Amino acid sequence: MITVNPDGKIMVRRCLVTLRPFRLFVLGIGFFTLCFLMTSLGGQFSARRLGDSPFTIRTEVLGGPESRGVLRKMSDLLELMVKRMDTLTRLENSSGLHPEAREAHAAVDRMPPGAGLMERIQAIAQNVSDIAVKVDQILRHSLLLHSKVSEGRRDQCEAPSDPKFPDCAGKVEWMRARWTSDPCYAFFGVDGTECSFLIYLSEVEWFCPPLPWRNQSATRTAPRPLPRVQAVFRSNLSHLLELMGSGKESLIFMKKRTKRLTAQWATAAQRLAQKLGDIRRDQKQILVHIGFLTEESGDVFSPRVLKGGPLGEMVQWADILAALYILGHSLRVTVSLKELQSNLGVPPGRGNCPLTMPLPFDLIYTDYHGLQQMKQHMGLSFKKYRCRIRVIDTFGTEPAYNHEEYATLHGYRTNWGYWNLNPKQFMTMFPHTPDNSFMGFVSEELNETEKQLIKGGKASNMAVVYGKEASIWKLQGKEKFLGILSKYMEIHGTVYYESQRPPEVPAFVKNHGLLPQPEFQQLLRKAKLFIGFGFPYEGPAPLEAIANGCVFLQSRFSPPRSSLNHEFFRGKPTSREVFSQHPYAENFIGKPHVWTVDYNNSEEFEAAIKAIMETQVEPYLPYEYTCGGMLERIHAYIQHQDFCAAPSPAPAGTGASQSPFVLAPNATHLEWARNASAVPGAWPPPHSLRAWLAAAGRACTDACLDHGLVCEPSFFPVLNSQEAFLQLQVPCESTEWEMHHLYPALAQPGQECYLQKEPLLFSCAGSSTKYQRLCPCRDFLKGQVALCQGCL
Repeated sequence: MITVNPDGKIMVRRCLVTLRPFRLFVLGIGFFTLCFLMTSLGGQFSARRLGDSPFTIRTEVLGGPESRGVLRKMSDLLELMVKRMDTLTRLENSSGLHPEAREAHAAVDRMPPGAGLMERIQAIAQNVSDIAVKVDQILRHSLLLHSKVSEGRRDQCEAPSDPKFPDCAGKVEWMRARWTSDPCYAFFGVDGTECSFLIYLSEVEWFCPPLPWRNQSATRTAPRPLPRVQAVFRSNLSHLLELMGSGKESLIFMKKRTKRLTAQWATAAQRLAQKLGDIRRDQKQILVHIGFLTEESGDVFSPRVLKGGPLGEMVQWADILAALYILGHSLRVTVSLKELQSNLGVPPGRGNCPLTMPLPFDLIYTDYHGLQQMKQHMGLSFKKYRCRIRVIDTFGTEPAYNHEEYATLHGYRTNWGYWNLNPKQFMTMFPHTPDNSFMGFVSEELNETEKQLIKGGKASNMAVVYGKEASIWKLQGKEKFLGILSKYMEIHGTVYYESQRPPEVPAFVKNHGLLPQPEFQQLLRKAKLFIGFGFPYEGPAPLEAIANGCVFLQSRFSPPRSSLNHEFFRGKPTSREVFSQHPYAENFIGKPHVWTVDYNNSEEFEAAIKAIMETQVEPYLPYEYTCGGMLERIHAYIQHQDFCAAPSPAPAGTGASQSPFVLAPNATHLEWARNASAVPGAWPPPHSLRAWLAAAGRACTDACLDHGLVCEPSFFPVLNSQEAFLQLQVPCESTEWEMHHLYPALAQPGQECYLQKEPLLFSCAGSSTKYQRLCPCRDFLKGQVALCQGCL
């Protein structure tokens, strides 16, 4: 049993009433009450300002009853404290004190009496009760005022029927049903009210007109663009190597390549700077997002770098980065989705909302994987800014596959097409699709000393096989032509293996395993022949071999391979027919450096081997695949290509006072008239235009090549007129405007002229025996097919 000293009991009871901690507690309660009242009332009144955002009204009005409830609880608590203090006081008056405690009690009595303190607490409680009543009256009046304001706001927050914003009502309806489907809407302030829908759709997106009662200065405005800085050529690439990052074998490979070519890039930059003179070049803010290296796209390339996997894409990306940096532009490089989102300003959520800020980049270089990632996470901003994107596209994208509606209606839809970009925004590895821009890559250029050393060190009977993966050696029938080759030459391979020799490689082939690039270059410098098995298609290795003094021997495909008949090309957004493993080498280089034969014809194959052994060739590299050629090309694209500017309307032809064309003296084609006014900002310049009427069944790509020219789709708009047919002495019995990738064209049989209705469908590619196509062609610089003679 526990006993309690009565003296201690009395002292505790006294302290509860008279000691300072309790006074501090009471003062604290009072101070807290006042703070709460000020905050509550201030918040309630501030929420009623008509100019404020409606997003907060709902929650703050709901807070009114809660405020009154808290005040009542505080008043009840103080009343309870007073009652308990009265009880303690009565208990004290009826109890005796221990003699030793009387002296202490007398000292306490000299302090302010407990009755006076109780009166003060009672007064505080009464004041709190009075304040609660007054707050209740104020809130009732405020709620009445808010209901009137809400009625006015509801009138202002109905979807307007403005013909300039026809989609507004439908978008509001969609927001009502789906605004919770993506957290990004709440991030921008949407809370389920009509006003929040309209504010979002007018200020974040652009489907609804601005609300007149909104503070327009508070809406998002684009920051002032920074003053343009002039681009200056660079020669030190150390900062670029830092920008490229690390951690992936693919990035390590790219950085090694960039280091190895640094001296050649620097020399090329000096030459281009001298050629351009005082031409002003603005520094561009450029984002380079290599989508195929992101984990989200699978990054199948990095693990295969050290196992003989394809390196063509990484070669090209390394050279693109080097060229952009050397030209003096400001770069950001990303190889992960998280980095991409951070640099673009993607709001949190599932990607349905626009970016949180204006796009800070003038240009974005990416690939199809990156393009898909940007569309997925940029919301409506993707449509707004897609004109700034450049897509690195190895095999090209033809206009018929690029136009979404047309591709869907006419069977051209694939997994990679239908982006509705300007076809020139797609940039290829080789100049096989003039509808696209030719980006290219770089092969190492030899100086004269190195060329002489190669000539003296060549083995006349040494061949190297093009193919580092064992799967390439599974080609059926290879034993037959390799057997013929082995009679004349020693055959070397560079096939990857881990522990034992790949069984696909014949015993008479000397396999070196996978070689580092410098060692592979040394092997090519000794070899006479570089032979392909038909795959991979259009890679950089044949150009490297030719640059090191080899003859490239490849197979002719009969029938030609395309997306219509070959699994590798199926699904790619092109109908281009491939007649050999490397069409560029066959068509733009040719003999004596490139031999294309039928491997199934033993006699033709053996005759080619004998002829090659007797042929002496110099190391050769087309200028467009040197560092200087690539710098020129990318400089011209950045300087002149602008896909964001509104296209100038195509001349109607019949309404023109004077045609800009004249019939050539031999009456075979049209030329740009010397006295014709220049088209402002046109690039390539129109004076390089030559227009031909192709034979039935002939594509414009081939028709222009027949005349030693290249097709230039940029000239289609000025050629898309009935007058162009008339000047070619082709009278049109009827003229129709339709959406078709072969137009403008003359129908066969008959004299029906068809003009192009959709600018995105102007196409150099494509043919039909039903049509004679009207083809715009242009000249080009020697060794630089992407640029006309006045384009640089």
